[in-house]
Amino acid sequence: MRQPKILTTIKTYDRKQFIADFLAGITVAMVALPLSLAIAIASGAPPETGLVTAIIAGFLISLFGGSRVQIGGPTGAFIVVVFGVIANHGYDGLVLATFMAGIILLIAGYFRAGRLISYVPEAVVSGFTIGIAIVIATSQIPDFLGLTLEHIPADFIEKVPVLWAAKGELNLSAFCIAILTLGIIIAFSKLLPRFPGLIFAIGIGSAIVFFTGLSVDTIGSRFGELPSLLPTPELPALSLERVIELTPSALVIAFLAGVESLLSAMVADRMSNGNHRPNAELLAQGIANIGSSLFAGLPATGAIARTATNIKAGGKTPIAGIVHAIVILLIMLWAAPLAGYLAMPALSALLMITAWNMSEPKKWKEYAKGPSHEKFLLILTMILTVIVDLTVAIGVGVALGLAFELHHRNRSKGD
Repeated sequence: MRQPKILTTIKTYDRKQFIADFLAGITVAMVALPLSLAIAIASGAPPETGLVTAIIAGFLISLFGGSRVQIGGPTGAFIVVVFGVIANHGYDGLVLATFMAGIILLIAGYFRAGRLISYVPEAVVSGFTIGIAIVIATSQIPDFLGLTLEHIPADFIEKVPVLWAAKGELNLSAFCIAILTLGIIIAFSKLLPRFPGLIFAIGIGSAIVFFTGLSVDTIGSRFGELPSLLPTPELPALSLERVIELTPSALVIAFLAGVESLLSAMVADRMSNGNHRPNAELLAQGIANIGSSLFAGLPATGAIARTATNIKAGGKTPIAGIVHAIVILLIMLWAAPLAGYLAMPALSALLMITAWNMSEPKKWKEYAKGPSHEKFLLILTMILTVIVDLTVAIGVGVALGLAFELHHRNRSKGD
């Protein structure tokens, strides 16, 4: 079934549900706002593109999606891919690749490919997720420590010695702001998990920088004032040569968007006793990524952390996701200059926490006790993601996973 969930939920919608969705949408917006900015910056994109993506893609994913409670927008999983595409093809290349990925996802949804997620080995998904988490955490070290580096290599192997060589340039003020923000985020997650502690923690860290005049980078000092209007939508520049050049990147973006959105929807089902429509979800991801690219935004997908926040805050229907997008839009229109005061070390602390949560440390013992071939697949995918390339990691991981599965079936038949 490819019908959006909003058409089902609206039939019995009432005032009580709207109040619950409205409050949940505001809560999620408070979490999504700093995260969207941080993800855009870590991806090598202008910070406002994170807000644009959260607004446009977040709205479209909720409007057309196959889950009652899915929240969409830019996610940490895309940082590595987006950074690489921008570095190799420019920002206009990323916009075109996102547009192409949206079309690929529309085709996948139309041909009911949503169930194919079950054929991607869990060890591969876990491996590249942990690998991405390592890359994200490494990329945040300069801002976390306040290091001043003219050029940071994109390649992990080249990056590590550059960071080590710069260790003597530690900015103690920046480091203290990062540690303080980190501590407040952790404290709120333990003591008041329903409270949007992310924005409070970043606000405290940034306020200290502003009122004390510490020598710490902010969004404003590094990128200038953020625009307070959405960009005018326009089609990306198309040419056959450019399309061929960006097809591998578009396929990776489409794969990641499809896998992460469907995984997020499955997690949401377990948390809310729901039943998502995978093909409607793929269609929504396609529409959302096309929409985001028209406004020069980033790739988008269903966000597990924000979706979980929505459920815990009481969100019941896709209206919560629509409210979340509208709230971020209103903040952008009326309070964009305030975002310029956000401290870079505080945002780096947020992404460090995001990377840690992405790696799912609670599952590490489970991975260690798993079959040898699954551990091998996880570790290999992780190493390839970090050292080589996400495309290679996914391709090799899926191919080996299917080979292991066929080998297991043949042995079972032989027995």
